[in-house]
Amino acid sequence: MLNTPLLHPDILRILAQAGHHSKVLIADGNYPASNKRGHRAELISLQLSPGVPTVAQVLAAILGTVRIDEVHTMGIDRSDSYAAATPGDPPVWNEYRQILKAANSVCELQPILKWDFYQAVASDDHVLTIQTADQQPWANLLLSVGCRTFG
Repeated sequence: MLNTPLLHPDILRILAQAGHHSKVLIADGNYPASNKRGHRAELISLQLSPGVPTVAQVLAAILGTVRIDEVHTMGIDRSDSYAAATPGDPPVWNEYRQILKAANSVCELQPILKWDFYQAVASDDHVLTIQTADQQPWANLLLSVGCRTFG
């Protein structure tokens, strides 16, 4: 039996094959995952029902399984038509900060504006997209896999 908070066999396989600097996108339910991803990235669809699972739940499971060196959020372009609904940081970002702290991660959230975020996801280093059913706005995360030989 595996002794990890992450049990999904395909996600474990892809993370096991990922190297240092590989990118993992945890996408919310609104993210266009079928066409906004790297050409090498595998897509895992986890949508069970609206809101289940959330990006935060997947983040916690991944942090308990592999080292993550960077955590990028989809930053809000204030000229975007959806930006007015979120005047400051999206509330979910505080939840991510709490999850990172609980996992003893030194990572800070690093926003990348929406259209630049799509370009970052299109990287050759992007190996995995996990599509969640999260309904919170601006919930997408792009993670960079770390190296297990360094603390």
